[in-house]
Amino acid sequence: MDYKKIFADAIEAVRKEGRYRVFADISRERGNFPRALRHDAGDNARAITVWCSNDYLGMGQHPVVIEAMHKALDETGAGAGGTRNIAGTNHYHVLLEQELADLHGKEAALLFTSGYISNEATLSTVAKLLPGCIVYSDEMNHASMIQGIRNSGAKKHIFRHNDLAHLEELLKASDPDAPKLIAFESVYSMDGDIAPIGAICDLADKYNAMTYLDEVHAVGLYGKRGGGVSERDNVADRVTIIEGTLGKAFGVMGGYITASKALVDVVRSYASGFIFTTALSPVLAAGALASIRHLKSSESERAQHQERAAKLKARLAAANLPVMESESHIVPVFIGDPVLCKDVSDILLNEYGIYVQPINYPTVARGTERLRFTPGPLHDDNVMDTLVDALSEVWARLNLKRAVG
Repeated sequence: MDYKKIFADAIEAVRKEGRYRVFADISRERGNFPRALRHDAGDNARAITVWCSNDYLGMGQHPVVIEAMHKALDETGAGAGGTRNIAGTNHYHVLLEQELADLHGKEAALLFTSGYISNEATLSTVAKLLPGCIVYSDEMNHASMIQGIRNSGAKKHIFRHNDLAHLEELLKASDPDAPKLIAFESVYSMDGDIAPIGAICDLADKYNAMTYLDEVHAVGLYGKRGGGVSERDNVADRVTIIEGTLGKAFGVMGGYITASKALVDVVRSYASGFIFTTALSPVLAAGALASIRHLKSSESERAQHQERAAKLKARLAAANLPVMESESHIVPVFIGDPVLCKDVSDILLNEYGIYVQPINYPTVARGTERLRFTPGPLHDDNVMDTLVDALSEVWARLNLKRAVG
């Protein structure tokens, strides 16, 4: 058995499809976001502008967050020192969980080391504990949700994206006495569309189902206090489990769920992904705590974020570039070919100092490859003008399609 050849062939297959990923070696510059330094471009670091960060509001650079992390580092040291069950629960974890429960109007919250783990661990645990559970999953759900549902061993039905009629058809055809769980997201990060949360909750009520809402691309960004789309739409109280991340709008790292005390306690007590993982560093928890508290009381970042996204969409459309329709802050630009998508990304980085990653399969379906821009409050008009001009030049040079799809 030639193990090395098997692995090499697998990588070569990815290369041939044009979707081999290369990491950009960059250093974020404190106080200068979205600027950064690129280290993989020869002997000297080169300045670039980052257009694909999930640090949507620049909170990873915010003085309040950095100060809180410095303070926690001086107080507690670097790491948690163990799992939450074995010496790893720090007071910052407790405070952060209380703050998250309050953010979503739930009784309790539970921290995880990432949003991926919070989805996988919670969905697999909850669905497994409900005898005969049937899970209804939106076809565009994140890989972590899909993996959690798969690991639960529960029966599952996949409903067409945001299709309420199809979801009800599946619910209606199921055993009325079986436990049911509807899993979906609020903001879908690649297309930028938003789920009809209230209408899904109506169906859940009608068919006696629980609901699981992934708000990772919405927490901090929507709602009066940053509770996400469910807060904006005044339906958070109707959702059984709200899951989120600390690594996007809040600018730090980690994931979490919020729900009833009983449900959170079950996940805490049964989920391997929580029990057997070293706790999040207290330094990270302190930073996230400061970020959430700030965004609960400050709406200016959210307002600026929405304004920047709307302006970029308008400028791309005015330049006759194929910006895809999006009702959220996500700004996708359609290319439709993996090789061309990588070529455009490389040209932008190497020639213009503009960093945006190509989005290819399996993140999106084949034939829908795109660039995904995430403008934030700190992307000023000058860098936006530079971006639109560069895209126009590259589109003309490569004779790329101007229409979407």
